[in-house]
Amino acid sequence: MTQTTVSSALAVIAGENAAAVATLARSNGDRLDEAAELVRSAGRVFLFGAGRSGIALQLTAMRLMHLGLTAHVVGEATAPAIRAGDTLVVASGSGSTAGIVSAARTANDVGASVVAITADAASDLAGLATVTILVDAARKLDRDSEVSQQYAGGLFEQTVVTIGDALFHALWKQSGLSADDLWPRHSNLE
Repeated sequence: MTQTTVSSALAVIAGENAAAVATLARSNGDRLDEAAELVRSAGRVFLFGAGRSGIALQLTAMRLMHLGLTAHVVGEATAPAIRAGDTLVVASGSGSTAGIVSAARTANDVGASVVAITADAASDLAGLATVTILVDAARKLDRDSEVSQQYAGGLFEQTVVTIGDALFHALWKQSGLSADDLWPRHSNLE
């Protein structure tokens, strides 16, 4: 067995992230901008993922709140019912996580838009989405190291964080607001 150091692991992760982001931008450019417009124009934005994908989307929810958008994390006690004019942003590498697919179906039923981040273009989730962002990354059950050397869905989840930060950054720069304008929305109860 070879000795892997933290430094060598960082190099692997950085390389995989750079490749995934390059592929993402090349193959999803218009869809990323469509997703940004759905988020920007939504009455409210709901974000939902299971496990680490859900944690990644919580980061995005916080940044959208900093931007002044009304953002809710699905499953939190204060998240209201979704309705027409809202946007649901969901992430599932497989595109088949039952709760995520069910939420997308509910959003469709009430007339809300759905932005799906997935690694499977043929998934049920992709079929329900208004906009599908495809991530070239291993899913949690892909353990053959062909797509990623990282464990389970690590690369997918890291890419979800990057997509959320890029979405926020583009919307922020388009808004004309300064960092000082956003700062008062940061938590002061820490």
